[in-house]
Amino acid sequence: MKIFISSVQKEFAMERKALAGYLSGDPMLHRFFEYFLFEDQPASDQRPDQCYLDEVDRCDIYLGLFGNDYGWEDAEGLSPTHREFNRATEKGKSRLIYLKGADDNARHPKMRALIHDAASTLIRRRVNSSEELIAAVYASLVRILEERELIRFGPFDATFCRNASFENLDEEKITRFLVLARRGRNFPLEGDTPPHEVLEHLNLLDKGRPTNAAILLFGKQPQRFLITSEVKCAHFHGYEVEKPIPSYQVYKGTVFQLVDQAKDFVLSKIDLWVGTRAESTQVPTKYEIPQEVVAEAIVNAVVHRDYTSNASVQVMLFKDRLEVWNPGTLPPTLTLEKLREPHASVPHNPLIAEPMYLTKYIERMGTGIRDMIRRCKNAGLPEPEIRLDGGCFVLTIRRKKYVPGGQDEYQVGQQPESQSTAPVTPSVNLPVAVVVLVRLISSTGSLGNSEILANFGLRDRTHLRERYINPALANGLVERTIPEKPTSRLQKYRLTEKGRRLLGQLDKDGGQS
Repeated sequence: MKIFISSVQKEFAMERKALAGYLSGDPMLHRFFEYFLFEDQPASDQRPDQCYLDEVDRCDIYLGLFGNDYGWEDAEGLSPTHREFNRATEKGKSRLIYLKGADDNARHPKMRALIHDAASTLIRRRVNSSEELIAAVYASLVRILEERELIRFGPFDATFCRNASFENLDEEKITRFLVLARRGRNFPLEGDTPPHEVLEHLNLLDKGRPTNAAILLFGKQPQRFLITSEVKCAHFHGYEVEKPIPSYQVYKGTVFQLVDQAKDFVLSKIDLWVGTRAESTQVPTKYEIPQEVVAEAIVNAVVHRDYTSNASVQVMLFKDRLEVWNPGTLPPTLTLEKLREPHASVPHNPLIAEPMYLTKYIERMGTGIRDMIRRCKNAGLPEPEIRLDGGCFVLTIRRKKYVPGGQDEYQVGQQPESQSTAPVTPSVNLPVAVVVLVRLISSTGSLGNSEILANFGLRDRTHLRERYINPALANGLVERTIPEKPTSRLQKYRLTEKGRRLLGQLDKDGGQS
């Protein structure tokens, strides 16, 4: 926005110079405002009074500095300042008027008349120094930015999402939320409640417009408006960040999708024990890192992150550990030590956390870290490590270390009796996810998509198809039971002869690659 700074009287020379320097040097105001000073303009073949008025026409804000002097008068007895003010009023410009000094009796009679005219239509401020002028102008410009909704002072999740409308929300996602919330937490709204009413009930609208939380939860393309809300996942075969990265994914979508995709990424890369149906209709499975711990680490990062940060959530799997980097820091009432003790839940984004709670992605009792510690201990893993690093909350979960033909370096928890004692690991250059799927299907005969998702604790069907089903089909390890109808709801998958040979090789090698 352009600011026209009026008055060229000598009595304001110092104030004009100080104000111009401040507007060009302040990091925030410089982003939104430019200014016009007549003395900064190069010489041109144009009448000064016409130049003033043309600039008033082009400006967004008229900033008037009224002092004791009235200034030189034209043939009609009006000063440039008076004409500028009249033109700004005529054009409907935003006007900010500042009076120098408190003694109106010392002013030129025509200046007193101009001030009287201005006072009848707008509020003016009195200043006595350059410092007071700068402070008053700063407060006025910030108020304009807030009124025009160019800056915000409320919580991020409760603020309306700029340039977004109700059309940018996915009604099917809202309907799906209703189903899960009613099933999971007895959500009071009926399943056929209109989406607009659902959003109002969840406080996700600001004057009828979707908030940032609404876009992150139910947006068609959330990253179109909030680009850093993506989650970056990387898998390294070593102990440090090194290129080339064997597997790297940048996930986009709603917070529900981000959690599902990032969780499934990790689960498809870590070791998994698969048993048989000897004692139950459900195939016993056990990840080296409990899937509840993986889910808790990722959902905490996505839900409680600082979305005003330019950084994204990063999930990095190394040979010896899983690291989850969450942009942001702890609330003032919590410390790293208190996280390990009973404490109240203090969500960074409460309007995002509530729908995640209603769909059973999270609890709201402040038990997340303590639950992860307990589950890691039960699985024979060290306690998760937490630290603050460069504006990020970093959670580190140590993996088990295996010695071929030997015992785990850490004590292993109790496993189902029917379960294999060796983890499923890659063989003949196959992804871990494919080998895991082969072993699971081998223990059942055939499985459908929903059954595979349930056995692995996964949620994302797209992820299941791309990382498990399609590679297994492409390698000829599994086949469809209804090949003529690939998308049939009754579709299941069974092992091929090649898949059975692979399984025999795995068993012969003791599960090691």
